Amino acid sequence: MDTQIDYHELVLLLDEMLAMREQIVLRANRQLNKYRDAGVHHDPSACNLAIYLALREEDRRSLQVRLAEWGLSSLGRCEPHVMANIDVIIRILMRATGIEMRMMMSQSCPLTRFAEGSHILENHTSALFGPASDGRETRIMVTLPAEAAYDDYLIPKLLASGTDCVRINCAHDDASIWAALVMRVRQASAKHGRACRILMDLAGHKLRTAGLPQRPAVIHLKVQRNPYGQIQTPAMLQLIPGGSPFVFIPAPGVQQLTLPADWFAQLRQWDSLSFTDTRGKPRHIELNGALKDGGENGAWQAICPQPAWLGADCVITRHRTGEEPLVLGQLDGQCLPQQSQAITVHVGERFLLQAGSEAGMAACLGEDGSILSEARIGCTLPEVLTHPRPGEMVWIDDGKIGCVVEESSEQGLWLRVTHCSPKGARIQADKGINFPDTALQLPPLSDKDLADLDFVCQHADMVGFSFVESNADMQVLASELQRRGCPDMPIIAKIESSRAVRNLPEILLGNIAQRRIGIMIARGDLAVELGSVRMAEIQEEILWICEAAHVPVIWATQVLESIAKKGVRSRPEFTDAAMGVRAECVMLNKGAYVADAVQALDKVLAKMQDHQRKKVSRMRALHLHW
Repeated sequence: MDTQIDYHELVLLLDEMLAMREQIVLRANRQLNKYRDAGVHHDPSACNLAIYLALREEDRRSLQVRLAEWGLSSLGRCEPHVMANIDVIIRILMRATGIEMRMMMSQSCPLTRFAEGSHILENHTSALFGPASDGRETRIMVTLPAEAAYDDYLIPKLLASGTDCVRINCAHDDASIWAALVMRVRQASAKHGRACRILMDLAGHKLRTAGLPQRPAVIHLKVQRNPYGQIQTPAMLQLIPGGSPFVFIPAPGVQQLTLPADWFAQLRQWDSLSFTDTRGKPRHIELNGALKDGGENGAWQAICPQPAWLGADCVITRHRTGEEPLVLGQLDGQCLPQQSQAITVHVGERFLLQAGSEAGMAACLGEDGSILSEARIGCTLPEVLTHPRPGEMVWIDDGKIGCVVEESSEQGLWLRVTHCSPKGARIQADKGINFPDTALQLPPLSDKDLADLDFVCQHADMVGFSFVESNADMQVLASELQRRGCPDMPIIAKIESSRAVRNLPEILLGNIAQRRIGIMIARGDLAVELGSVRMAEIQEEILWICEAAHVPVIWATQVLESIAKKGVRSRPEFTDAAMGVRAECVMLNKGAYVADAVQALDKVLAKMQDHQRKKVSRMRALHLHW
């Protein structure tokens, strides 16, 4: 009796698998025909993606469980070769039931061998990011800081540490810096015999908070104290001449102070500079070493033995053994870094995101603490402020401040703060603004993007497309590359918005047969758009869909950030980095200790790939001792 029941269950499973196969092939063909009608011809990768999307249209969990009871479940790991997985299960069920039939089904996917899809993905990965490093399949990408253009050692150190490719962000610096970075990468790559591809990211539309009133220019020279409050280490400085042709890179914890160039002709080692700081405290700075040649065209290492607040209008006097004091002059605002004020807001408060060009300002308070006039702050792209509607969300500064649109007026958008720290949050200039509920109707490429694209086409190996949201956007960039004679330039589509997530299948199906592309999961902006809880789910789905399309993925944003920026190791960050092995490339952002982060990431990825490839457990022998 049990045998009959088992046989009946196997027959039911076979019928379901055959029906499912026919269903998803028909659905996939209907989807692909939309693109064929538009003149897009598809390859095996596109066919596999379309079949995978059709498979995932319905909940298959019950079928998965029933197949697993017979040791047959592989649908949960079928992304790179969907039809091969399904057909293997069907053939086994036919053998088990003794039912032999000719599978008269609709046109199938050309990928019929189990490993074929994985090989295609590996080839696409090598074409984008270069060959894999010894002992590690997942590539490592590093965002280059501007200082690397002048540093003889940083880029060679990154390559020696395990960097496979680098990223230059066109949102920062200019063509002269980019050219120097490219030159140093090419030179280091040739010298060390290590391939290193260059990704140049187009900046996209700069949707940020605009200018605020300037604070008084002041530098706080900070000392380090021991547990008893005694000064243990003086404040460390670099004194830089204004207009110097050199770029000086301070070590972590060292502050820079720019002084007029003609003062430097008056300085020698072991001189001291006295001044009265902004609190009326007498202080002095000691010159204890030269950088470059010192003097007029160089810079000086210096210390300030006591804490000080150095501001504009401070008078600087030089002191030298055996000579009378020499008054060098008075500092001005050009010597000190300009900093904007910040506007503090709290949950429940209202402020204006203004459409005008005037500087923002804080709320005006009465003597009793009541708000007489609300705060206002500008927006770098005021034309977008006509699109949001009441009730839609706005997020500022990487999601630290959440607001809801209350009303739209000629002045701009009135926002009510709904999310921020219990103690309030400070809105500063040049912080990102996200409108996750709003279609902003901006052109895919800004004027700056179009200008920068000329440089990118001459020097880069691939171009990053910021804030891409549709296949139509991709076609715009492809057309601009064609105009510049670079139709084969690979495109890295950065998925940064909820619209881009919704349109990811369209972006892939519209491009994977026409050009080399990759996908970057830009987890920073995406988490703001989707929310952290939703983000955890969506990044998994993006990985699965891209694996089905045989498209390489870059896992980006805040990977080992504590090491890269502070040299501090964080256990949760290592767990996150380990999960990056499911992508084809992991990206580190710039930081003073980024080479250390590369070395750590290299080890983590090499270890993890023995245990996992994409989402498939490799069942390596356990190394626990018991």
